[in-house]
Amino acid sequence: MDNITHSVVGLGIGALIDRSLPPEPDTARERTRQRMLLTVGCLASNFPDLDLVYTRILPAPLGYLLHHRGHTHTLLAALGEVLVLLALVWLLWPNARRLLQVSATARWGAVIAACAGLLLHLSMDGMNVYGVHPFWPWNTHWYYGDLVFIVEPVFWFAFGAPLAAIVPRPRLRWLFLGLMVLIPVVATLLGFLQWGSLAALVAIGLVLAWVTRHAHERHGARGRLALAAGLAVSLAFIGVQAVALQQARSVLAAAVRTLDPGERLLDTALSAYPANPLCWSFVTVARDDAGGSYHLRRGLLSVAPGIDPVRACPAPIAGRASEDATPQLAWLGDRRESLAELQSLARDCHVNAWLRFARAPSIAGGLATDVRWGPVGSTNFSTMEIAAQADTPCPHPVPDWTYPRADLLGSAH
Repeated sequence: MDNITHSVVGLGIGALIDRSLPPEPDTARERTRQRMLLTVGCLASNFPDLDLVYTRILPAPLGYLLHHRGHTHTLLAALGEVLVLLALVWLLWPNARRLLQVSATARWGAVIAACAGLLLHLSMDGMNVYGVHPFWPWNTHWYYGDLVFIVEPVFWFAFGAPLAAIVPRPRLRWLFLGLMVLIPVVATLLGFLQWGSLAALVAIGLVLAWVTRHAHERHGARGRLALAAGLAVSLAFIGVQAVALQQARSVLAAAVRTLDPGERLLDTALSAYPANPLCWSFVTVARDDAGGSYHLRRGLLSVAPGIDPVRACPAPIAGRASEDATPQLAWLGDRRESLAELQSLARDCHVNAWLRFARAPSIAGGLATDVRWGPVGSTNFSTMEIAAQADTPCPHPVPDWTYPRADLLGSAH
């Protein structure tokens, strides 16, 4: 997910941990612990994205595709990242070091905040259509949650409203709240959010801010109830998304069977819309063994067409449904490609490396493109010009991620 979301959630978890621990014996130590746990939570929730530093180890686009969300996004690496992060806090923050030396509560809080932040990063990245492979080196498969949009303002409001409300300085508090509201308002005016989604976000924020300001809590842990409620709102939202996702998969499986009963549906890559469990964009991948081809289809879907028809889904996200689309389903494009050609090109070391990322591969016109990220026939950040690689050395090092479309490659990989 985006780093704003990771940061806000990390800060929220750090604050919740701090307010759930017994208080320190004096105000100075209490203030240091609060700052330390917020900082550790925020940094841990961003730490795996340090892999962006070394994506240039391979030529574009392979470096980003194969090494971002790579080894630093694994449970094994997370163990080392916890140690590195805590060591940096110990070495570079004298007040925190003195606190950690004398307070077992602070030590446990720092460890819990670091572990929680890192696990949240992996989990949140795993909830969208991009995917992660957290169990390397024992399991190199990609795992795709397909549950939430890569930028999800529900998480901003669920954790940001309680955080803003407990900021002691009024000017900073209102600045934080203002920015939190301004970004979704601008997104709505630009067409990325529906007005109903904006209203729901503001309602969540107002309720959590009210709880924060009026809850009576012991040990000066004001905001703990609201932060816990924000966590509950986030989990409930994920649950709603999961129910909608299963409904969307069922609708699309039936639609593909109706369009072409001879095809075998291999995968449906779904992407949610921000703060909207009703609208979804998708790419289906189907195999036609009789025709020696595979079929990519892109489209839009509403799981509640009577409430939010597909033509009302925000067009800037994944395109606009045509006038003849049904209220539930709109097809935006499709392409049939040759299995034999794909398997032949997979023997090229550059294409082979690219196929360790591509979940919806289109190889046509000399270009390799994952159509999860744009209309069929267009280019996007995943696009690789095949001919341009012909006279270049084979890429190295290439991670051993399992091919997402091994079911199309046969023995070619």
